[in-house]
Amino acid sequence: MLKSFWFWTLIVFIAIQFFSLDVPAKLHTKKEQELQASSEVMSILKRSCYDCHSSEVKAPWYYNIAPTSWVTQIHVKNARDIVNFSKWNSYSKEKQLKVLDKLPKSIVIRMPLPTYTYMHKETILTKEERKIVSKWARDLKEKIK
Repeated sequence: MLKSFWFWTLIVFIAIQFFSLDVPAKLHTKKEQELQASSEVMSILKRSCYDCHSSEVKAPWYYNIAPTSWVTQIHVKNARDIVNFSKWNSYSKEKQLKVLDKLPKSIVIRMPLPTYTYMHKETILTKEERKIVSKWARDLKEKIK
């Protein structure tokens, strides 16, 4: 009975590998579309945000192995729909202001996602880094207005 269970589990695992969401880890974007900020802010964003909110996702080993790939790729797709920092300059002023308005609250409450930071401890933002990004967002918002 137990051998049969593991056999069918293996068959199902292999079968689900053929069902992919095809959310690419890399998207083609123009360099001039990318967000421009101080090196301090960019360093924080690239370390803690870019793996979901950019066209430069560093796909971990589980990015292409179902069923974890499904969850990971859905997160990346949804994150890119909210904001893709690699396409920042192609956004309208209204979209940029909307993102900047929500950014400070998002990084305090839920970003990066705990499910992501569990496997990627280096992405956890310190209080100081949260303050730096929040101040940058508020300053940029005022500059855009």
